[in-house]
Amino acid sequence: MAKKDVKKKVKASEYGAKQITVLEGLDPVRKRPGMYIGNTDHKGLHHLIWEVVDNSIDEAMAGHCDLINITLLPDSWVSVEDNGRGIPVERHEKTKKSALETVLTTLHAGGKFGDGGYKVSGGLHGVGVSVVNALSTDLVAEVKRDGKLWRQEYAKGKAKKNVKAVKPARGTGTIISFKPDASVFTTTEYDWKYILDHLRQQAYLTKGVHINVFDQRTDQEQSYAYYFEGGIASYVRHLNHNKEISQENIFYIEKESGDIKVEVALQYTKDYNESVFSYANNLYTVEGGSHMVGFRTALTRVLNSYARKNNYLKEKDANLSGEDVREGLTAIISVKLPEPQFEGQTKEKLGNAEVRPVVEKIFSDYFSIYLEEHPKDAKEILGKCFLAKQAREAARAARDTVLRKGALEGMTLPGKLADCSSRDASKSELFIVEGDSAGGSAKQGRNREFQAILPLRGKILNVERARLDKMLANNEIKSLVIALGTSIGDQMSLDKLRYHRIIIMTDADVDGSHIRTLLLTLFYRHFPGLIQSGHLYIAQPPLYRLQKGKQIEYVFSDEEKDTMILKMAKGAVVTASTAVNEENKELAGQQQIGEKVGGVNVQRYKGLGEMNPTQLWETTMDPQYRTLLQVTSEDAAKADEIFEILMGAEVAPRKRFIQTHAKAANLDL
Repeated sequence: MAKKDVKKKVKASEYGAKQITVLEGLDPVRKRPGMYIGNTDHKGLHHLIWEVVDNSIDEAMAGHCDLINITLLPDSWVSVEDNGRGIPVERHEKTKKSALETVLTTLHAGGKFGDGGYKVSGGLHGVGVSVVNALSTDLVAEVKRDGKLWRQEYAKGKAKKNVKAVKPARGTGTIISFKPDASVFTTTEYDWKYILDHLRQQAYLTKGVHINVFDQRTDQEQSYAYYFEGGIASYVRHLNHNKEISQENIFYIEKESGDIKVEVALQYTKDYNESVFSYANNLYTVEGGSHMVGFRTALTRVLNSYARKNNYLKEKDANLSGEDVREGLTAIISVKLPEPQFEGQTKEKLGNAEVRPVVEKIFSDYFSIYLEEHPKDAKEILGKCFLAKQAREAARAARDTVLRKGALEGMTLPGKLADCSSRDASKSELFIVEGDSAGGSAKQGRNREFQAILPLRGKILNVERARLDKMLANNEIKSLVIALGTSIGDQMSLDKLRYHRIIIMTDADVDGSHIRTLLLTLFYRHFPGLIQSGHLYIAQPPLYRLQKGKQIEYVFSDEEKDTMILKMAKGAVVTASTAVNEENKELAGQQQIGEKVGGVNVQRYKGLGEMNPTQLWETTMDPQYRTLLQVTSEDAAKADEIFEILMGAEVAPRKRFIQTHAKAANLDL
C-alpha cells in the first residue's frame, strides 16, 4: 500500500506538455461559463438576451437600425430581430468560413474589434454572441442581406451546415433565435418584468429606436413597446414622476467632441437624496469614472459662478460644496466613445482620462447658457442648494459630536452594543436586532468571538424624508453609525468598517418588515458602499418549530411545513421537493398551531424573542446552518424609484403601488 501511495503522488506532481489542456473554439465557454456571463443562474440566463440585444443596439448607435423585436417563445426559446445591416455572410479571409459563422463560433470576433465596423460599441464590455451560441443547445441565425434570407443552424456552439440562402427577402437585418442549455443553467425560466426593466433602460439610452417585447410562451400573449424621442431627458422625467419638482424645465444637451459623444440631462427635486446615474456606451458604470468626475466638477463650478455673478453669494461667503449642489438632483450622464476602458473593483468604472475634460467643457458651456436663459429655474436650483448648505453645516456639527462621542467611548456603547472580542473586521459580523427581548436572546446565543449584537428600540427614523442633521439626532441611528465605524455620507470610509457582515435580524411580522425596510432605506441612501461591496445581509429565521417526541425540525415556509408534517406524522420519506398531493394537503391543512395531528406539534414563531438563545443560535446565527440573504442592487435607478415610492413624502404613488402588489405580498418572507 505504501508503494502505491508514493507512485500516485509522483504522477500527480508531474507537470509537462501532456498536462496542458487546449480548449478549442468555444470549449472554454462551456467549460467555465461563469467566467463569461458572471454566473449560471437567473442573472447569467438573462445575460444571454442582453448580449444579442447589444449587437442590435450597436447597429442603432451606428445609425443603421431603428427597430428591435425581442420575443420569448415556448420551450425557453428566445428570438431577437433587428432591421440593421445584417451580419455579413461572405467568406472570411482568415478563418475560411463565412463571416456569420466566424462571429458565432469564435471568441472576440466581430466588427467591434477592427476598423470600420463600429465607431462605438456597448458589446466591448460584454462577451459576444458567440458565447450565447456556446451556451445554447440550439441556435438559428437568419440574415436578410443582398436581397436574400440566409440561414444557418448551430448546436452547442458548432455549425450543423454551411450558411445558405433559403429565399428572397426585402430589406436588411438579423434574427438570432436560441434555446439556453438546461444542463448549464440552474433555471431556463425567463423573468418578463426583469427583461422589461432592462430594455426600458436601453430604450431611454438609445433615443429614436423602437424596442418591442413579446411574450408568446403561453396562450395569454402579452407585449410591450418602448420608444423615447427625448432619450435620457425622458429618463429623468420618468425617474422624477413620483417626486416634487423644484426645476420646471429639464436641462438636456447632446454634443460631440472628436470621437466622444456626450449626453447630459438633469432636473432638481425637493428630495434630500442625489439620484445620478452614469453610462458609457449604454453600460451602467456603477462606480462612475472620468465622465462622472467631469460632470460633478463642472456642476459645482458653474453654479458657484452663476451665484456670485447674480449676487446670491457675497464676496465673503464660502462657495457651495459638491454635496450642496447635488442634494435633490436627478441626472443622467451618458457618453459614447470608441475604446472604453473599464476599471475598479467591479470593472464598472470608466477609466478613460480623455473623457473628463470633454464632459466638463460641454456641460459647463451649455449649463451656463441654460441658467441664463431660465432665470426662474436657476433661482429655484440655487434656493435648493443654499438650503442644503445650511443643513450641511448643521449636520457637520451633529456628525462631529457623534464621532467625537464614539472615539471617547472606544467605539462601544455600554448597555447597547454587545461587541465581539475579535478586531479582525473580515471575520466579524454585526447583528442589528429588533427589540430588547430578541437582543437578549441573541447576546446569550451568539459566538462572542466574532458576533456583535446591536438591539434597536422601536422603529428608526425614515431617512427618505430627513436630512443628515435630523438623522443624527435619532439615538438608534446614532448608535448604528458609531458601531459601524465608517462615518456617514460623503465622509464614509469602508476601510474603517468594523464588521464585514452587517446582518439585519427582525421579526417575521408586519412590524418586523417595516423596521427592515427602514433600515434598508438608511443603508441604501447613506451607506451605499456597504451594499455595493456585499457587506449587507438579511437573516432568515424559521417560521415554525415542529416536534414529534424527541424529533425537532425547523422550517422556513408554509409549504415546507406541510411537507415536513407529512414526513413526521406518517413516517414516510418525503423530501422538500416532493409534490404534496390533495390528500396530503388536506392532512397538512388540518395541522393547527399548538395542536397535534399524527403526534406532530407546531409552534409558529411570531417574534425572535420567542426563541431561547440556543434555538436562535442553531437556526439563525450559526454560520454552519443559517440562511442569509445578501442585499444587492443590480438596477440602481429602479431601486431608487422603489425607495422613493415606498418611503417618500408622496402618498398617492405609494397607495397605487400597494394596491397593485397587495395580492403578491408575503409577509412571512
